Amino acid sequence: MITVRFTSALKRFFPRLKEESVRGKNLAEVLAELETRYPGLRHYLTDDQGCLREHVNIFIGQELLADRYDLSDHLKDGDEIYIMQALSGG
Repeated sequence: MITVRFTSALKRFFPRLKEESVRGKNLAEVLAELETRYPGLRHYLTDDQGCLREHVNIFIGQELLADRYDLSDHLKDGDEIYIMQALSGG
């Protein structure tokens, strides 16, 4: 299983959001599974072409996601994913 954690900033849009254990061979599969649990989450994280939105960062372990376009980064059991909304302002 893969553990997915979210920053608390995302709870503003998805109040029931919590750490999840999911299966998937790549990030696209994991996001598809999360979408079944939190309808609308994938649309918030990706654009109409399925690419990761500019304001979202995803880490696999301590490494930033490599493929923001196809979300094809390979995953294995025991991986930890951190999904966070990039914050900006002045």
